[in-house]
Amino acid sequence: SSFSPAINHSFHFLFFFFSVMDTAAGPSLYPLHHSKTIHLVRHAQGVHNVEGEKNHDAYLSYDYFDANLTPLGWKQVENLQKHVKANELPKKIELVVVSPLLRTMQTAVGVFGGEAYTDGISEPPLMIENVGHSDHPSVSALNCPPFIAVELCREQMGQHPCDKRRTVGEYRHMFPGIDFSLIETDEDTWWKPEREKKEEVTGRGLKFLEWLCTRKEKEIAVVTHSSFLFNTLSAFGNDCHPNIKTEMCTHFANCELRSMVIVDKGMVGSNNSTTNYPGKIPHGLDLPSDAAG
Repeated sequence: SSFSPAINHSFHFLFFFFSVMDTAAGPSLYPLHHSKTIHLVRHAQGVHNVEGEKNHDAYLSYDYFDANLTPLGWKQVENLQKHVKANELPKKIELVVVSPLLRTMQTAVGVFGGEAYTDGISEPPLMIENVGHSDHPSVSALNCPPFIAVELCREQMGQHPCDKRRTVGEYRHMFPGIDFSLIETDEDTWWKPEREKKEEVTGRGLKFLEWLCTRKEKEIAVVTHSSFLFNTLSAFGNDCHPNIKTEMCTHFANCELRSMVIVDKGMVGSNNSTTNYPGKIPHGLDLPSDAAG
């Protein structure tokens, strides 16, 4: 994650369909199959957020290791779940990508998961009951998209124990329905005592977007963290109207959702269109009327 963001970067991405034409912002066009819709969500309020607002040094305390959601955080999750259902997003989203930390997985499952888990369902639940001493019931994996944990979208790492994860074995017990197969080590080998530099977070975010472009799914929810989102999105929008830049890059509130379009200009995903039609089948003239003469 050492390369500088957006400079000499071999793959170019653009959020939102706007770019600069000369000095004025205007619309741009891209083939649909080289784009994806992504729904970015910051986790709900965690116990570390509450204590960190009172005293920033609280972020240094191991009392908040892998911080869980507060009761208010769970209420925020409930409100966002109502919003996504009202907008029928669960019917559209094909994959939920989540940072492998307790507060993000609680948020992801609570917002995008199935109904309460009941006896008699053979499929393992997304989340067992009382995860993080929450008194929250277990959540079913029925009638919801698949969930996969990805380390690249973790919060800015180092120094703060709230951003250090547990073992994958512990998480698999708490979240049986989440796929942890992309995480290479049981122990957390990413978190270091020294704080990750902001430019390193941005570089990691760009790698994460490259990975998203390789996925076959066209509509994806990503549940992640404030600093990760801010440092990643700040690399974009410089060729847009200032209001668009602000809309994209302002810090996320707890449990805030923003829907964006990611465009693959570098053929990273190189998906074929499912809607394009070649024309002239079985036969017919090709030349337009203004060229026929």
